[in-house]
Amino acid sequence: MSAQVIILNGVGSVGKSSTAKALQQIAATPFLHVQMDAFLEMLPEAMVGHPDGMTFETLQDEGRPSVAIHTGPVLDQTMRGMRHAIAAMARQGANLIVDEVMLEAAVQQEYRQLLAPFETRFVGFFASLDVLETRERERGDRLIGLARWQYDRVHAGQVYDLEIDTATVSPAECAQLIKARFGL
Repeated sequence: MSAQVIILNGVGSVGKSSTAKALQQIAATPFLHVQMDAFLEMLPEAMVGHPDGMTFETLQDEGRPSVAIHTGPVLDQTMRGMRHAIAAMARQGANLIVDEVMLEAAVQQEYRQLLAPFETRFVGFFASLDVLETRERERGDRLIGLARWQYDRVHAGQVYDLEIDTATVSPAECAQLIKARFGL
């Protein structure tokens, strides 16, 4: 049987990681949880705040902070490497739940090309900006304004097999929806 890959896409703090963990618990077969954040953490500290890695720029949007992310060649290489690593794991038969923030439609297209031999499903995670900003503040580990900047970008040009409003369902319920839709 071919590997299955479920890619969860949405703004930070929308509930992707919590849902991935819940889905791991209820899926009939084992799934590995691949977090984009784990790859970001591989960057040397010197690349955070450096134009070759990633920089953050605080802007104002309707009187509220909006933190733009600017990426350089080292981070771009890391993210391409992540997508290729996911494909390599799938080639070895690993079922994967990928926790991603795709800010360009080209990222989904690359996933579609790399993962064409596998059963790949894209799930869009949505919530209102108010809900996302509240979660962002409550977490305490995010730059305030990331959700606002990502909000209009993360779903632009994306095509999903399933869309979930995480403001109305818990991570466990999201996992149940995914399991039922894709027969996991």
